[in-house]
Amino acid sequence: MQECIQDILEWYQKNKKTLPWRQNCNPYHIWISEVMLQQTRIEAVIDYYHRFLKKLPSIEDLAVVSDDDLFKLWEGLGYYNRARNLKKTAQIIVNQYHGKFPCEYQELLSLPGIGDYTASAIASICFQQKKATIDGNVLRVYTRFYNSNLDIGLLKTKREIAGKIEKIIPNESGDFNQALMEIGEVLCIPNGTPHCENCPLNCRCLASKYKNYSLFPKKQEKRRKRVLEYTVLIFVFKNTYAISKRENKGLLHQLWQFPNIEGIRTKKQVEDYLKSMNIAYLKIKKFITNTHIFTHQKWQMVSYYIELEHPIKNNQLLFLSINKIIKDYAIPTAFQPFLKRIVEVDK
Repeated sequence: MQECIQDILEWYQKNKKTLPWRQNCNPYHIWISEVMLQQTRIEAVIDYYHRFLKKLPSIEDLAVVSDDDLFKLWEGLGYYNRARNLKKTAQIIVNQYHGKFPCEYQELLSLPGIGDYTASAIASICFQQKKATIDGNVLRVYTRFYNSNLDIGLLKTKREIAGKIEKIIPNESGDFNQALMEIGEVLCIPNGTPHCENCPLNCRCLASKYKNYSLFPKKQEKRRKRVLEYTVLIFVFKNTYAISKRENKGLLHQLWQFPNIEGIRTKKQVEDYLKSMNIAYLKIKKFITNTHIFTHQKWQMVSYYIELEHPIKNNQLLFLSINKIIKDYAIPTAFQPFLKRIVEVDK
């Protein structure tokens, strides 16, 4: 691969995508984009990126933003711990580094939510340190290039490949890292036939030579996800709907949701539950079902639309108009289908 470095860099300069975070090497901008790009497609991130920086143009702004405003900016991106860690890190940088981003890889690695990938991306793109940025695209390009049987699901594999790349990484480390990722994204694609004829690695790549690219990369089969069942209760009173904040622990903690109870309940079981809680209602009807898949869990949800006789006296519930909920409250993706259906009903 070392013999292909110049070709890789030249390909990148000619073919790289025009992206808003590539307009400069501002570490704040690069950091925000890299965190957003984890688990999310580039096309989906661009609008979030612009909106985020318009609201929080500096790291000082991020350090003092309220959690609710932060989560609203993050709404739809998922993996909300990423947003929580952004704020924690911003506060550390403001308080301990006087608002100046640390430039050393190990210092970056010590900050909340910044792992090997993000630290190496910031260090190489913003500060030209020779650290390899390893994502799924790079793992695919590398294992195909060498016909490597290494299991890319293992942390030790990522670190081994990072170490080998760092032995050959050029002074233009940021461009080199971004080039390998972009080659994996647009040429050495995961599904279908890769575009080897346009790839700067083509003349040395073993997968291209033997046409066995479908065999790589290797990865052990994932464990089956844990399945959880919930019944979502859409409480409505005079065009206001109840939402509640989740507990300060577990998945989606501290985010807003529609009230729910464990298990898939029948209409009769929901009626019995409401009676046991002394909740007076006028009508109840079956609403929509939804399945949401997280990294390690799958939620199967049914819902009921419940018209109340009077508001529920519960400090944990807020009754708000649907427009107020949409405008000011972050509703996780798992509950978004219920929100969208309420909008249709509320028209």
